[in-house]
Amino acid sequence: MVSVPLLALCFSVSLVGTVAGSGNIASWPSAVNVGALFTFDSTIGRAAKLAIELAVEDVNSSPSVLAGTRLNLYAQDTYCSGFFGIIESLQLIEKNVVAIIGPQSSGIAHVVSHVANELHVPLLSFAATDPALSSLEHSYFIRMTQSDYFQMNAIADLVGNYGWREVTAIFTDDDFGRGGIDALGDALAKRHTKISYKAAIPPNANESAIDDLLVRVNFMESRIYVVHVNPDSGLKVFSIAKYRGMMATGYVWITSDWLTSVLDSFGSPNPDTMDLIQGVIALRQHVPDSDVKQSFISRWSDMRRRGNTTSSLNTYALYAYDSVWLVAHAIDQLLKGGQTFNFSDDPKLQDANGSSLHLTAIKNFNTGDNLLHELLLTKFTGLTGQVQFDSDGNLIHPAYDILNIGGTGFRRIGFWSNYSGLSVISPESLYSKRPNTSDGSQQLYSVIWPGETMTTPRGWVFPNSGKSLRIGVPYRTSFTEFVSKDNGPDNVKGYCIDVFKAAVNLLPYPVPLSFILFGNGSKNPSYDELVEKVHENYFDAAVGDISIVTNRTRIVDFTQPYAESGLVIVAPAKEQHSNAWAFLKPFNTTMWCATGAFFLFVGLVVWILEHRLNQDFRGSPKQQIATIFWFSLSTMFFAHRETTVSTLGRFVLIVWMFVVLIINSSYTANLTSILTVQQLSSRIAGIDTLMSGSDPIGYQVGSFSKNYMIEDLNIDESRLVPLNDPDEYARALDLGPRGGGVAAIVDELPYIEVFLSDNCKYITVGQEFTKSGWGFAFPRDSPLALDLSTAILTLSENGDLQRIHDKWLTQSGCTSQDSDTDSNQLSFASFWGLFLICGLACLMALMIFFLKTLCQYRKYSTQAKVGCSESERSVECTSYIKELLSFVDKKEEDVKKFMKSKSSEKQQQNQQDSDGQSMSNKFEI
Repeated sequence: MVSVPLLALCFSVSLVGTVAGSGNIASWPSAVNVGALFTFDSTIGRAAKLAIELAVEDVNSSPSVLAGTRLNLYAQDTYCSGFFGIIESLQLIEKNVVAIIGPQSSGIAHVVSHVANELHVPLLSFAATDPALSSLEHSYFIRMTQSDYFQMNAIADLVGNYGWREVTAIFTDDDFGRGGIDALGDALAKRHTKISYKAAIPPNANESAIDDLLVRVNFMESRIYVVHVNPDSGLKVFSIAKYRGMMATGYVWITSDWLTSVLDSFGSPNPDTMDLIQGVIALRQHVPDSDVKQSFISRWSDMRRRGNTTSSLNTYALYAYDSVWLVAHAIDQLLKGGQTFNFSDDPKLQDANGSSLHLTAIKNFNTGDNLLHELLLTKFTGLTGQVQFDSDGNLIHPAYDILNIGGTGFRRIGFWSNYSGLSVISPESLYSKRPNTSDGSQQLYSVIWPGETMTTPRGWVFPNSGKSLRIGVPYRTSFTEFVSKDNGPDNVKGYCIDVFKAAVNLLPYPVPLSFILFGNGSKNPSYDELVEKVHENYFDAAVGDISIVTNRTRIVDFTQPYAESGLVIVAPAKEQHSNAWAFLKPFNTTMWCATGAFFLFVGLVVWILEHRLNQDFRGSPKQQIATIFWFSLSTMFFAHRETTVSTLGRFVLIVWMFVVLIINSSYTANLTSILTVQQLSSRIAGIDTLMSGSDPIGYQVGSFSKNYMIEDLNIDESRLVPLNDPDEYARALDLGPRGGGVAAIVDELPYIEVFLSDNCKYITVGQEFTKSGWGFAFPRDSPLALDLSTAILTLSENGDLQRIHDKWLTQSGCTSQDSDTDSNQLSFASFWGLFLICGLACLMALMIFFLKTLCQYRKYSTQAKVGCSESERSVECTSYIKELLSFVDKKEEDVKKFMKSKSSEKQQQNQQDSDGQSMSNKFEI
């Protein structure tokens, strides 16, 4: 048998003596050495070994690449050890290899890449997926497979597609596992999801260690498990999970592509193995279908039948095959360019005295930089599709198949690619279209989940610790309708408690509860401190009349508001009594002025339209002015005696009478309301009055209103007076600011409504100057908050929320709003549409009237000038306007008589002229 050192010597000699810059094939070396570094006896290694050997065989037999030069393969076993990986890589480099196919493991790749960097030998790994290997630190590392960065983004999109918010990561605690899970955490964070627990499995862990880990995992809330482990030990996780009952309904298991590598390597499915993983979702690197791929699969099957391999083909074997071809194409390009492959001694590698390591045998690959550059530029179509690198050194078009394990096999439920996200259409079919990763375009086929159910699991449960949720409840001493201590089994009662219980009862799962009072019982507790306790996980939730305000939402999550709230001002009120001028109050000043102006305007328009036709609208100037005023004002009571005879006048009057009807009705209704409803007023108009003054202001102990007035309204703290209950409210308001009390109280609307239900001598003034609501507080990202929000909406829709409100909170017998008369006055803004219609009707009638009159005047003036001398006509033309006004003032009847008489005279004159002409003709004859 020929020794390995002798073979190395023979092949290294074949690389020496190549002339630089010569592209002549005759001058090419007869052989080039290539190394392979992986774990032979592993799921991936068993398939990769044959794939690499077949690739070398195909390259050496291909006339299209490396014509006259053979690839010599040296394969070294790393035994899945970083230490052996370093040793074996040095042994390969000692053989003057120009590139190394491998390593297979991400952990070994991390350490071997330092050797490659130092000696300038490119590494082409077909299975090291740790995203950290893409950094500039590993400059001679080329990833010939997809980075876990893309795979973890695919898993994150999958988690987001089903609306889950937390996952538990189960991973091997090495560079491969940690790197992938770190990428998963970053990808989930972009989608507002997180890893709630990281369950790290020690490398080479036994079943006992895995069992202990899964027991701890099963106590967590999350039921979404992402498993990212080594293919050779991953099935142990599912075997123990099956034993622990963790493959039942409600659980979700998602694996990276290690599981499909295992299943693909089996060839025919093992029923016992498939029984362990029913309902699992697994990813597999997507390899487009092609003729060369199908041909290679058939070739592989033939070799397996002949006993040349015990492993079936998996995707990593395909990438290993293409890795060899990438090296061959790059070497071919360099040799065609006349490049020389040579090695040199490294002066830093010197054997110490007495050392037998022979470090001087390790050479620097002087052409390594050029080969690395050519490798990254090479493009070709291989078994895995288009082999091409982007600017970051990753293969283009990363994509994954998404598989659902079921029965004795698996079915594809969709694809993922960084071009289109989740899709049921193959990625290569979408590359010709515009990229679309929007939420609306994401889709997958249905999934059969663990437990053989098609209902999407909720994704979380309460921990199996047997403990109840610790619910913090404010120990109120006032307004106990909302929440208070009770001697019953729950220890609390009130409106807020009933709403919470009703919402919990709508959840599709049981929730063990334990209510704990927060406060000393002598005064209302600080609600900010209660929310802080939830943030610190002292309480699992806080239930009560808790306002949803900004500083609280920064540290906890709130449910959907179940009650509207907002700060309002309550102040002492005095009753307003009617006075002698109460009849003017229904309309404001603008409305009165507009109404009066329109009365006169309409009267004037009707006078113009009726003056020439109607005797009622004629007379002396004094009588006509009186008629205008009388007619316009009398229409308010529909008491006008003058009749309208013109069509235009009647049209205007009909429109105006409609407007008057609306105005009268509105006036009567508003005056009735003002005179019959008790009116209250306060000297405080709203929050602006309080801010600009210096009077004391009351607030409820424990409420956020104190901080709001200090921080947002800049009210001096010395002006704020703490009040604890409704009795103190009433006493402080009665005393007033001069008697040691307060001018007003700022509190939330629900409390004020309860307070005013028994105190009718106080009113709220102004409007709510904050808008918020009451909700239940939970720790950040708590899934229970989302489910309870849905339950609260259901309570609102089915009316239960209102029924609970009516049970605990009586309706106020007093008005809770400031009913100052000014707010009830009707303004011009309420009627401008009516006035606009009336005004347009008047203008249209006037326009038609004047056009008709002008036409009539032209006929009249033409007839009036017949028989006048030129001088008379000249005088009349200079007084055209006066004549027109005089015409307008004439009665329509007189004008028509005059025009009729002129017409008769003209006919008689024409007849006389005709007779005279006839007589003249007779005399001439």
